[in-house]
Order: sequence, then C-alpha cells, then structure tokens
Amino acid sequence: MTDLTTASGIPVPDNQNSITAGPRGPVLLHDFHLIEKLQHFNRERIPERVVHAKGSGAYGSFTVTHDISKYTKARLFSEVGKQTATFLRFSTVGGEKGSADTERDPRGFALRFYTEEGNWDLVGNNTPTFFLKDGIKFPDFIHTQKRDPQTNLKSAENMWDFWSRAPESLHQVTILFSSRGTPDGYRHMDGFGSHTYSLINAEGRLHWVKWHFKTLQGIRNLSAAEAVRLAGVDPDYAQRDLFNAIAQGDYPRWSVEIQLMDDEQRAAWEARTGWDAFDLTKVWPQGDFPRIKVGILELNRNPDNYHAEVEQAALSPSNIVPGLGYSPDKMLQARLFAYHDAQLYRVGANHQHLPVNRPRCPFHNQQRDGAMAIANGGAAANYDPVRSGGPATGGFGHGDAGWHLEGVAGRYDTRATDDHFTQAGNLFRLLDEEGKRNLVTNIAGSLSQADAVTQDRQIAHFLRADPAYGHGVAEAIYALANKG
Repeated sequence: MTDLTTASGIPVPDNQNSITAGPRGPVLLHDFHLIEKLQHFNRERIPERVVHAKGSGAYGSFTVTHDISKYTKARLFSEVGKQTATFLRFSTVGGEKGSADTERDPRGFALRFYTEEGNWDLVGNNTPTFFLKDGIKFPDFIHTQKRDPQTNLKSAENMWDFWSRAPESLHQVTILFSSRGTPDGYRHMDGFGSHTYSLINAEGRLHWVKWHFKTLQGIRNLSAAEAVRLAGVDPDYAQRDLFNAIAQGDYPRWSVEIQLMDDEQRAAWEARTGWDAFDLTKVWPQGDFPRIKVGILELNRNPDNYHAEVEQAALSPSNIVPGLGYSPDKMLQARLFAYHDAQLYRVGANHQHLPVNRPRCPFHNQQRDGAMAIANGGAAANYDPVRSGGPATGGFGHGDAGWHLEGVAGRYDTRATDDHFTQAGNLFRLLDEEGKRNLVTNIAGSLSQADAVTQDRQIAHFLRADPAYGHGVAEAIYALANKG
C-alpha cells in the first residue's frame, strides 16, 4: 500500500486520529493534515453546469472511411484510413447532476477531436433541431425547464406557457415527446451537430454542412412507463450501460455523415421553401440534401477519474480547426460566446491546461498567469509584436473568403411570418400509429398540468401542424380529465 502524504508530499503519520490536548480534546489547530483534509473536502465540488449537468463520457477514435478532402482542407479528413483521437460527453439537458438518466429530455452529444491542428469541438444534441432560433431567449427558456423560484419544483405550466408562446419550438417539442425523448441509454441514439456549420477547401470554397452521427447499435427507446420505472430503481442507467459496455469490449460505434449545400443551392432552396438554412428549428430534408458518409466514430476507453475527465471536460463550439467554420446561425453565434465563458467561470481561466482539455499538438500563445497556470510559457515572450500587412491568409477564420452580409444592423423579429408548422407536421405524419399514440399520450400527460388557456394556445399549434395531431392531443387531455 502506498504511504499517505499531504498534497505537498509530506508523510502523514496518522490518518485515524486528530491531534488533541489530551485524549478527549479539544482538537489543536496545528494539526495541518486535519485542516488540509477538511479544507479540500469543502472545495471538492466545482460549480455545476447550468445545463447538461448530468453526464457520462468516454474516449475513442474517429476513422475516415470516405474522402471529403474536396470539401475541406482539415487535416483530420486528409486521407481514408486516418484516425483521430476523440472524447465524447453525453448528458441530459435540464436536470441537476443527481437527476435520473431516463428523464424525458434532449441528450447532449458533445464530441472533441484531438487533431494535429488543435482541438475541434462539435457540441450538439441527439436531435437535429432545437426549441429556439435566437440565443437571446435561451436563458428564459432554460429557466422554464428548471425549478420555479417560489416552489422550487419543476413546473409544467412554465414550460408549456413558454412553448405555447413560441411556436418555433413546435418541431423540437414533437421530437421531445415522441419515443425518442426517452432513449434507451446513450449507445442507442443518434447524434447531431444540429447547427449549420461550414467546410472550407484548399481553394477557399465554402460549403454549408450539417453533421450526423448514426448509431450502429440501432435506435432503441424506452417507453414512458419504463423510463419512469428506471428513474426510480436505477437513476444512473445510461452511465452504467455505457461504462459497462466499454469495459466489456462492446465498443459503441456511429457512422459519421454530412449534408452539404453550396451558397447557390442555399439561395435556391430558401426561395423555394421559405425556410432559412441557418434556422436551428428546421432540418434540411434528406430528399433534397442526402447524407454523405465520412467515417466511423468508436468509443473504446472509459475515463480513469470521472471528476478529472468528465466533470472538468470543457468543450465549446468556438473550437474549430482550419478547414472548418461557423455560419450565421443566431443560436450558434450565441453559443460561440456562452460555452467558453461558462467554462471560464466553472473550471477556471486555465481549463485548457487540464489533460482532458489540452490539445495533443504543440501550442503557443501569450496567455499567462491566473489560477492553476500549469503551462505558463516559461521565458517565452508574453506578447506578440505588431505586424503590418494583416494575416497572410486573408479573409477571416481559417482562410475562407468570408460570408456576404446585407441589410441594416438592428433587431429583426421574423416569428410572425416564419413557417413553424410544416416540418413538425411532416414529422408527425412520418410516425406509425403506435408512434402517434405515444406522442399524443406523452404530451397530454404533461400539458394537462398547465392551465386551460395555455392548453388551448398550444393545441392550436398542433392543429396547424396537422389536424390529427391537435385533435389527438385534445382528446387525450379530455380523457385524462374525465378518467374514472
């Protein structure tokens, strides 16, 4: 057994008994081992994530199986067969760190690629859409998913009041209350980058892209009743399933695929459909933009220490590498700031120094000092001299030519004229009869807890998506109200 020491390496002579004045005490302040032990214990928790607090993680690899180098100059895609180390954190969105893995909730799908050009973080969900299209409403939305400030209870009234006043949420609400709202663990669900991003090739040509991760284990979901049962008997169900599968060599895998459109295709599609290609509440129909295979993602190693490697993992969509880029997506633009800022608050100014966050390629910057500055630059200069002529690549980002901007700077509200209903209706019509019954039953169980005015406002949205959708929810709520 290894001899116990203090954090400074000093041997601990007795870890069972405090230093006291006589056998009964009191305890003496000069027992530094006792003091250090209690001080560290009081500080063992870092601030919980506001969202995605309950999560699981694993390491793995990404292998290129199809050549997409004509679309991107990113080196991780440079040749078929190339492998890149990865880390993936799954999570539920709305619950606290001690909440159940099986709650009805979107699931986070936050993937880091440790590339030779730095870390690329693709921070998405298990859904291709989201409830909002503008990040300015994100704090309001999350407050409705958390605890009411007076009762400290979750509030169905708050949730449905918000959703019913934001019909842009209808598509994601339909996904959430379908069977996919309670996936059977993390291995049996798809992942998505969700936002529109961009790829830039060696010639500087840009394509807009959406990322898809299709589970090779097959989609598997829990019934509403089974999800509730598991929340009571095994609230860590998804964590247990993922950890045990990897420990036993049953490595989960996903097919990595993309949808692409160039700017001419984007303009033509938007003119034909009236949908904004950068709107996070919309999908790109695969009939118009079929998926293209890229590679295989495999998870094959569990973390050695949950706190160090999963709790302190600090991902941000602002981390992209040359050949990859952003888009004008308003929600994405907000997340580019918010995620990194959250990690600075939660983990610290030097969170990138931690092993799970540190790039696996050489890096150099002029950042210095702050708490836990492990890689502090030594004698190297802590400034970069002024250089005339600007960046050698031109444009912005990693060598792409930039986006064409138009219009007057201002606050634009397009919600009154946007189509919030067609895609939600299309999804409803794609469900089989059992899927439709589950959807309306799941919605009714939650919406019935809201007041009548909120119910009517929300049912009107369902009716506009598809009459059978709205009537089904209304009838299910009526049946609940008259049960028995």
